[in-house]
Amino acid sequence: MINLSSFIAFHAKRTPHRCALKYRGVDISYGNFDERIRRVAGWLASRGIGPDDVVAVLMKNSAAFLELVFATSHIGAVFLPINYRLSADEVGYIVGNAGARILIADQELAATAAGHAPIVLLDEAAQSTATQFAGDIAPAPMHVRRPQDLMRLMYTSGTTDRPKGVMLSYENMYWKSADQTLVLGLNADTRLLVVGPLYHVGALDLPGIGVLWHGGMLSVHRDFKPEQALAAIAAEKLNAAWLAPVMTTAILTCPTRDRYDVSSLAWAIGGGEKTPELRIRAFSDCFKNARYIDAYGLTESVGGDTFMEPGREIEKIGSTGRAIAHVEVEIRDDQGNPLPAGENGEICLRGPKVTKGYWRDPEKTAAAFFGDWFRTGDVGYLDEEGFLYLTDRKKDLIISGGENIASSEVERVIYEMPEVREVAVIGARDERWGEKPVAIVVLAEGAALDLPALTDYCRTRLASFKLPKQLIIRDSLPRNPSGKVLKRVLRAELETAT
Repeated sequence: MINLSSFIAFHAKRTPHRCALKYRGVDISYGNFDERIRRVAGWLASRGIGPDDVVAVLMKNSAAFLELVFATSHIGAVFLPINYRLSADEVGYIVGNAGARILIADQELAATAAGHAPIVLLDEAAQSTATQFAGDIAPAPMHVRRPQDLMRLMYTSGTTDRPKGVMLSYENMYWKSADQTLVLGLNADTRLLVVGPLYHVGALDLPGIGVLWHGGMLSVHRDFKPEQALAAIAAEKLNAAWLAPVMTTAILTCPTRDRYDVSSLAWAIGGGEKTPELRIRAFSDCFKNARYIDAYGLTESVGGDTFMEPGREIEKIGSTGRAIAHVEVEIRDDQGNPLPAGENGEICLRGPKVTKGYWRDPEKTAAAFFGDWFRTGDVGYLDEEGFLYLTDRKKDLIISGGENIASSEVERVIYEMPEVREVAVIGARDERWGEKPVAIVVLAEGAALDLPALTDYCRTRLASFKLPKQLIIRDSLPRNPSGKVLKRVLRAELETAT
């Protein structure tokens, strides 16, 4: 039996009163969580949902979201979480492409819920527990699942292309949980802050499900608010977190952060983009007992393929660490040939936690692999010790006058400026050079910056052809759920403006 609900049932028998979830001030024990899962599974079964049927959810974080994750697995169905920030057209596309049998959505997202599947809306009470739908319906029996069976579909947020349905199996999930246990030391005492959206692998899998696997606790927040996150760490003695870069920045700049005792936090996983040294040092100043763990991973690998190792953070600044136990990382050229240490190329992955491909899309699946090596579309290099350094997305390379410019290299320098809170560098069309670097900056509070000051600062740190030729000031940067800046959006806006 490899069903997700099997380990919840295991803990419910051994430690039924132990807290599994905290949501809106309510503790949900493993015994209660197990009962809820079985009842919601019964409700799904009563609506004709069975093995291999796709159950789509369009929901913000809640206890009900996690009930549905496990209840869907309990009856052998396939769980499909959808980004609630998408438009109705985008949601409709995903629901239709996946062939979902039902779409369950929060009442507040009713205007976005779309597609040909029947729609069920959850009011505020149901968000705390979806069992209100179950009524007198009998709990469903657990359906046997096998390692290769499809557990979940997750549509990529798409930094460069239309969303694709990533197929994740039970094998993928169990191997990633085992490897995260080795790297992070997960156990029954792990108390995880969950402020990222659960429709994303960062919040759900890095290492959410793995924490429940061990009988630990998840503190689930419906939305991210920096002060509420700090208050929860203090009041609930949370010792672990996953934070998208924009969340880390918000917490570190929260004016009331010093009011809270955050000494319980032992580590927080970052990632989504190359973390500037200043942010790592600022994190250590705020969370004096905690380690900031830079990491690299993808939806296609259920997140977390490399992790920075304790004590190597500053020595290996700019790296996302080394591969976990059951993942291999290689750098390859455009023909799929392995490249030596120190040489930039496409980051490729292999291992039992990596997807077998994309839902109903054999062409994109075939294009995503060199043999059994998954092509991430990210550019980077490995040093002699196997530490991974991200350079760029392939489409984020700027080619100016025949010279390749890694936008992340320019960003790293600009991030050092005290006037800058966030920055993204993109290429814009230029008649003379083909492309020119453009810096899009979110300023620190009260700061001012113009292009001459920016280029003067960068001139001593970068080659002249890498200097930004244009500066745009914005209030914020568009990001996907994992915190990656959506440079395709910035490029489209810049093209429209010109």
